[in-house]
Amino acid sequence: MFRRLLIPLLLVLTLGTAPASAATTNWGAPGPYATAVEIGAVNTLYYPRDIAGSDRRHPVIVWGNGTGGAPLVYRDLLLQWASHGFIVSAANTPMSNLGISMRAGIDALAQRDADPSSVFHRKVDLTRIGASGHSQGGAAVIVVGADSRVDTILPIQPGPLADIDDVHGPAFLMAGQRDSIVWPALVKAFYNAADHIPAIYGEVRGADHFTVVGDPGPFAAPTTAWWRFQLMDDLQARALFYGPNCGICVDSVTWSDVRRNARVPR
Repeated sequence: MFRRLLIPLLLVLTLGTAPASAATTNWGAPGPYATAVEIGAVNTLYYPRDIAGSDRRHPVIVWGNGTGGAPLVYRDLLLQWASHGFIVSAANTPMSNLGISMRAGIDALAQRDADPSSVFHRKVDLTRIGASGHSQGGAAVIVVGADSRVDTILPIQPGPLADIDDVHGPAFLMAGQRDSIVWPALVKAFYNAADHIPAIYGEVRGADHFTVVGDPGPFAAPTTAWWRFQLMDDLQARALFYGPNCGICVDSVTWSDVRRNARVPR
């Protein structure tokens, strides 16, 4: 059934979100933007519905699915980010490890930003780009993190087929305490190898490999905060990750293990 959705024609759906203040520390709550979804042949876009009338450019997040997955599986998380003002380009492929469709998503948004007939005309901030994904898509994030256009990465329970040595921007690597598919030790290995960039390891207490699927639960707030910090310069969100008593560092309810390397400002 889902395969029929992945057609070259574009389908635009509008989805309302609860109103929220643009300045917030409740990162897990929906942001101030109503959202829309556009399903294309290569990528699905989640974005602020009234983007054509926006008075600003919006940062970009490219997304990679887990093995056999599709953007629909991660819909709630991707809409959460869009409600905070991000344009999310999710690769439709169920085999994302090489990151080809994720890079293509950046290319497509650049073309639409330059197209006067597009609702995205001059609304895409191509100087602020992040990459995220789950499982195999998490490995793809690390691959795509070598792209000079990608400023920061957020791999969620990433598979092992990637080399973090080529990543050039800050990384927030998320693991699940009870993940029996991508063990926390595998994610820690990426963290340990990322000594050339600011890197943070966060292990979500009680989470298994599929906790982020559907309702993202404990993954919604920290991921939203990471994007607001890295791509919007939100200083309140910054305090969750950087500084001597960072928010995730002292939150033992959400996190079973948090590590920050020497390149993370204290």
